[in-house]
Amino acid sequence: MKKDFLVVLLTLFSLTALAEDPEVYFIHLEDGQEVVSPIKIKFGLVGFGVAPAGLKKENTGHHHLLIDVVHLPNFNQPIPADKNHIHFGGGQTETLIDLPVGSHTLQLLLGNEYHIPHTPALFSKKIAIEVVKK
Repeated sequence: MKKDFLVVLLTLFSLTALAEDPEVYFIHLEDGQEVVSPIKIKFGLVGFGVAPAGLKKENTGHHHLLIDVVHLPNFNQPIPADKNHIHFGGGQTETLIDLPVGSHTLQLLLGNEYHIPHTPALFSKKIAIEVVKK
């Protein structure tokens, strides 16, 4: 009986989570915040799950951190992989990055198993941070 109740409860929880509008966001990092490098960045995601690159599973993706990127990349092509487009294809949900002192922008973009943004694309609000000396 307890096992059946648990299965029903987990099913309802899963359906509720998928019913939410998907959202990608930064946890504990806000627009205009002053930070000291290295910066611990945690990625938030609701209404979708995290899966590593190469694994095709409905309603999942993996994070890409865009650093000082002026325009979002083409949503019909794989997200570039360079110093400004950091891939977390292992399914990571946080990172520690070292940025030089000064102003920077950060944005998250979710990619599918091929590093291509979903349709519709799931991306966070772009935030500006100020890296200051210790």
